[in-house]
Amino acid sequence: MYTIQYIALFTILGLMVYVFLKFKNQKLELSDLIAWELFFMILLIVSLVPVKISMEIKKILGLGRGLDALFVSMIGLAYLLMFKLYLDIDRIEREITDLNREIGIKLKEIEDLLKRKP
Repeated sequence: MYTIQYIALFTILGLMVYVFLKFKNQKLELSDLIAWELFFMILLIVSLVPVKISMEIKKILGLGRGLDALFVSMIGLAYLLMFKLYLDIDRIEREITDLNREIGIKLKEIEDLLKRKP
């Protein structure tokens, strides 16, 4: 194994522990924990046998070099992660809008009650 593989191995294992601790402290949902741990497991496998993995991906995608196949795969994965972030942000924006409406309605009810009370 090359030095960079050892560095990648320790970094990925550290990130896996970090994500698990975030979940343990309830700052991460179970679905996110599973997604991140799966992602890190894939990275771990790729960092241990990069040439073999890249050649297999190259054969599947029909690209010229194995490294090109890894880049294409990682770009695709990055797009999937960005799409997930977009969906999460959109959901949070809708929740904020609903909360603002509820607060506005409650505030209006309180104002009406205060106006009726002399």
